Parts: sequence; C-alpha cells; structure tokens
Amino acid sequence: MENKYQVIIGMEVHVELKTNSKMFCGCKNDPFHAGKPNIYTCPVCLGFPGALPVANKKAIEWTVKLGLALGCKINKFSKFDRKHYFYPDLPKGYQISQYDLPFCYDGKVETSFGPVGITRVHLEEDTGKLIHQKIAGRDVSLIDFNRSSVPLVEIVSEPEIYSSAQTKEYAKKLRQIVRYLDISDCDMEKGGMRLEANISLKKSEILNPKSETNSKFKLSKELPNYKVELKNINSFRFLERGIEYEIKRQKEILESGKTPIQETRGYNAEKNITYTQRTKESAADYRYFPDPDLPPIRIDDQWMDEIKKDFPESLDGLFARWQTKYNIKPELAELLFETNQEGQWLNKLFKKTYEQKLPIDKMVNLLIHKKIKTVLFKDSPNKAIEEYKKTTVIDDITDEQLKVFIDKVLSTNQKAVTDYKSGKTAVMNFLVGMVMREAKKKIEFKRLEKLIVKEISK
Repeated sequence: MENKYQVIIGMEVHVELKTNSKMFCGCKNDPFHAGKPNIYTCPVCLGFPGALPVANKKAIEWTVKLGLALGCKINKFSKFDRKHYFYPDLPKGYQISQYDLPFCYDGKVETSFGPVGITRVHLEEDTGKLIHQKIAGRDVSLIDFNRSSVPLVEIVSEPEIYSSAQTKEYAKKLRQIVRYLDISDCDMEKGGMRLEANISLKKSEILNPKSETNSKFKLSKELPNYKVELKNINSFRFLERGIEYEIKRQKEILESGKTPIQETRGYNAEKNITYTQRTKESAADYRYFPDPDLPPIRIDDQWMDEIKKDFPESLDGLFARWQTKYNIKPELAELLFETNQEGQWLNKLFKKTYEQKLPIDKMVNLLIHKKIKTVLFKDSPNKAIEEYKKTTVIDDITDEQLKVFIDKVLSTNQKAVTDYKSGKTAVMNFLVGMVMREAKKKIEFKRLEKLIVKEISK
C-alpha cells in the first residue's frame, strides 16, 4: 500500500511582523506584552463605521525584503483587497489582505529533499484573539483586540513538499530566514508564527497487479481533486506528527474506495489525532474585491533601492562562505545565531580567530555548547577569544619549542621517567602536566604524550 500514493503538501505560513505600530492604524503593535486586553485599540482596528485605514510603510518594506530573501519577483504595482468572512474575532466582517497582486511571487526555498517553490508572499492584517473561559459558572468566549490589525505576512508554497520531514525542514528554514532579517521574533507558542499544511495523497495507476516490485505503480501527474488543511499548528514537532496522522487517515479512506472530504482540520497533541473544524472554503467564498479605502501601492526604483540598501548577505551565501573559508559546516553554523546583527558579530569573531591562527572548529563547538563564559553578541569578539584561549587547547607552539620544555621536565623528574620505563604508564599524566606548566599553554594531550615518549626512548 505504501507505494500506491505520493504525499502532496503545500504550506501556508503566517508570520506577525514586529513593527512599532499596527498594519492600518497607529496603535501599538505589542499584543504579547499588553498589560490588559483591548488597550492597544482604536476605531480603525475595532472596525468602527467610517474609520479609515492607512497602510504601514515599514510593514510593506519588510514584506518585500522577505520576498527578496526568498528569491521572489516583486510586483511594482500592488493593492490591498477585502476578504469577506464572518467570525467574532474579525470586527469589520472582512479582513484586509491581498488577492491577485501580492507584493512578492515566484520564489524558492532550498531543502535537503529538494527545492520548494514559493507561490506568493502577501501582506494582510491579523485578527483579534478569542479567549474561552468560565464566568459565573458559564462557558463564554471573550475577544481581545490587541492583536487585531497587527501586520501579518503569509508565505504560500507550491504543492512541492512530499513528506512530513521535508515539511518540518521547510518551516524551520523559513523561520530561520525571517529571524535573520530581524522582522519578526516568530514566537510560535504565542502565535507569532503559525503553520498550516494542505495535505492530499496522489493515487497511482496500477500497471501490473502481479508484480512484486514497486514498478507496478505509476504516479499520476495530476494533482488530487481534494486537499485537507491542517490549521494553526504552533510547533514543528506537532506539524510533523499531525501530517503523519493525516497521511495514515487519508490512506485508509482511499483504500476503502472513498475520497477524503475537503475540509479544515485541527490537531490534538494529547491524543495525536486530527479533527474536523469546518469544510474548506474556496476563493469565491470570500468575495474578494479591491479595498476602496486604500490606494494601490507603487514601488518605484528609488523606493526599491532604499529597501535593498541595508539588505543582508543571504543565509545560504553566508553559510557557503564560512564553509569555504573557515571549514564551518552549515548545520553547525545555523545553531549559533538568528539575526543578521548576530551573524555580523560572528563574522568579526571568525575573522579575528582566523587571523590569530586559532582552530575555529573548536571555537564553534565551544560556542554551541556555551562553554565560553562571554555573553554572545554583547561582549566584544576580542573578549570571546580571550575566554576561548582559557578554555581550549592552543597548539601554536612548534615541536622544537616544546622539546626544550620536555627536556627540562625529564631532567628534573628522573624518578617519573624511570617509573614510566618500568611500566607505570599513569605517570605520563604527571609529565604532560609539568610540560604544560613550563610552557604556560594548554597543549593537546596526545601530541604532547607522543613527543615525551619519543624523548624518553632516545
């Protein structure tokens, strides 16, 4: 049964931008640290009649910046649209979003499983937050509008993801890029980054029912006529587990001769199951049309130059350069930092470490395991190197220079030499320590032991 189907997944990832103000009003954008519900609100983000929105320029620039980082093409002419649906956390009865002219389109994210195409990157406003609790013994739903109209970027992929593992890697890579650009904290526990996966199984045609090999199956080139959306996942692990469950569930339905219902499902982490939330809407259900209160956005060459002015080196380019020059593996480098500013700090550190001919691989290992007592990205790179020298073995001394110290230690510790020759090899620890004390340096034990044995054997 395993080879009858190919998993087809497309991702929709929502990221809240950390601009100072909200998307279409001047209210403070800080829903996660607000002292009380509904304190960062105004007639615009509460959807009062007659209140007029004004687009946040910085949010537009950051969306374009993200698009560039994902290799997208940029629409020089774009607009905002109204997406209509009715839900208590949507005060206007519609969401200001983008439909046919997103700011960014046709990009790509590289994964170890292969590239994943980016269909679009568009900008919209977030909704309010529903809070379910008991008051006076009754179950009620309350609404906090501090999050209403916070700028929200949506990154939509092509259906070019073929496993739960690739989905997880793709989502983690996206978060890494967003954090590197320093446009969002992507706090998944609080909803700063939300993951949604559209999952379906592509059924193959049976070529030879009697064949015992995989060749009896031929995958269809057409996409399935359904998809199931796994909604609002806030953990990479839950995303992977939820997809695995959904693959198994859909296989069982297909094997029974039926087609899974096109719907939106949630994921219950405690039970490790998905469950129905609502039937899946189509674009027509939302009755999109251009927002008449917001003028179209034109990104001219001058504005684009301003956006690109402080654009950082790409993450893939940075990792490739570190690997070529310093022999730092990308999978280790990505554990060290998140933002561009932190990457630049490491750039300086690696350059100084390299210039002083110190082993960078050991520096990276100590940084990853936090064995250097300096505060990363706050103390200077010079201080990190000082701490590094105290912590690690520095082999910047030649064999000839070491021989001078070894001869001195052996001549003044004849009993230890005699003990070693008689088979008491544990004394080597003492001799190595004495040589390091004389040299006033930490030296690799195996190297020093080899040199001492060589001198004793003469």
